[in-house]
Amino acid sequence: MTAPAHDFDADIIVVGAGPAGSCAAIAAARAGKSVVLVERGPFPGSKNMYGGVVYPRILDELIPSWWETMPVQRWVVKRSTMLLSDTGALNVDFRANAWGAPPYNGATAYRPDFDNWLANHAVEAGARLVCSTTVTGLLRDSTGRIQGVSTDRPDGDLRAPIVIACDGVNSFLAKESGLYPHTDASNFTLGVKETLALPKHVIDERFGVRDNQGVDIEILGGTSGVNGGGFIYTNLDTVALGVVLKLPKLAAQQKRPEQIIAELKRHPAVAPLIEGAEVKEYSAHVIPEAGLEMMPTMVADGMLVAGDAAALCLAAGIWLEGVNFAMASGMYAGQAAAEAITKNDVSSRGLSGYTDRLEKTFVLRDHKKLRKVPHLVLSDRVQHKYPAFVAGVVERVFRVDNPHPKPGVRRIVREERKKAGIGLLDLLRDGWTGMRGFG
Repeated sequence: MTAPAHDFDADIIVVGAGPAGSCAAIAAARAGKSVVLVERGPFPGSKNMYGGVVYPRILDELIPSWWETMPVQRWVVKRSTMLLSDTGALNVDFRANAWGAPPYNGATAYRPDFDNWLANHAVEAGARLVCSTTVTGLLRDSTGRIQGVSTDRPDGDLRAPIVIACDGVNSFLAKESGLYPHTDASNFTLGVKETLALPKHVIDERFGVRDNQGVDIEILGGTSGVNGGGFIYTNLDTVALGVVLKLPKLAAQQKRPEQIIAELKRHPAVAPLIEGAEVKEYSAHVIPEAGLEMMPTMVADGMLVAGDAAALCLAAGIWLEGVNFAMASGMYAGQAAAEAITKNDVSSRGLSGYTDRLEKTFVLRDHKKLRKVPHLVLSDRVQHKYPAFVAGVVERVFRVDNPHPKPGVRRIVREERKKAGIGLLDLLRDGWTGMRGFG
């Protein structure tokens, strides 16, 4: 399919000025193509919630020395996995002060600041940013070829031979084009976050950091019996605390998300970290959690899908990443779209350079390797039995029961496994699935 050269407003229209969309616009504009970047909010990042960590090394290719200008709250130097039972907690910590210097590893950032920064780079590269504009559908010619998008503005249709859909987890464009038929609620979670204000020196003391060093804590357990997980991240003078809850499990019980957060905040392992904090923000967001299993077709004639719209979120327990996958997929989409325009072939075949890039890089290789892990992590057994099992084993290993002799680790594991109701075959099966994914 070639692109007819008439009545186009741009070579490429990118819908959504989040990390995927802005990186797509940067890549395409730098390749010399005319790009319109459409954003529903009054400015990029205006409608975002965020309680996570950005892993920006993919930006090395797009924005050299990005760390010199990126709006960072803290550079993460400490990663922790916290496993919570009703009254106990097991923490596995790792600290690397080298992560607090170039080229860095991860950072906490406020999404309005981060998204706006990325979009400004797109504008500097030559893209035209159009805000406060909602894309309402796809434009097609008489043969059904995609020719751009319609918007909610009077006479606001935008025409281009290629549309890159970066319009978020509930991508209306991917659904309208027939690329995203999946509607299974079990593939989604609800992320709910509170931003809690504390003086910087208090955060430093409680989390054991200094200057602009930060901490990232991922939590298994503490979600009031609803399958999911929790998180705590340090910003400069706030702490982001929240939960991620599997939608069907949340709907099947009576507690509201804010009640579940309140119970997590009262847990004895969490309460001392946030004592005296003031809630500054409460927000929620739907997250695509099922990985490879729920991904849409990402290429069609005249259209590419990237970022959350393509379900490119890695939720694999110890690895919880999304923004890096969004930025990479957006960059690759922009590069592939520019190549297709140059070759005058905007068919799915002409745009296949996108999937080639995804297949050859971490974007799909990580998802393929970990394809079974999201369901394992969110399974009833891992969610409801393993926290008590592991906490019980560790508590008994360190408990001194004199005058009784120490029972031995194998006996403790066997007894706690049975107490938790975990069958030996289930334990072995889960271990094998975990090893295949993480190993």
